Amino acid sequence: MILCITATGKTLDAQVDPRFGRAAFFIIYDTEAKAFEAVENKQRLDAPQGAGVQSAAAVVKTGATAVLTGNCGPKAFRVLEAGNVAVYIGLNNMTVQQAIDQFLSGGLQPAGAANVEGHWA
Repeated sequence: MILCITATGKTLDAQVDPRFGRAAFFIIYDTEAKAFEAVENKQRLDAPQGAGVQSAAAVVKTGATAVLTGNCGPKAFRVLEAGNVAVYIGLNNMTVQQAIDQFLSGGLQPAGAANVEGHWA
């Protein structure tokens, strides 16, 4: 399974970025190989608006089946949902590794809807 975790840095020790569309990095983590790649979220820099939708489309292209993040707006949520990517929100004040561990232990439930409006800090 491929996970995408929003991150403030390029390592598993980085904090989970609470912003999906404007996250600094996406950590793409393969649960079977226990390997990861840090991908800069360039959409956050290039898009004056619509960063969430563009970021969601980029995540779908990675083949991820789940996103672990702090918050997700409605438009990005719909794109992820249409791409068959489950969204797990509320992962704040923890590292990427802690978020992965919670996911793998079954301690997280997928969100049924976005938890913030679009265009928030």
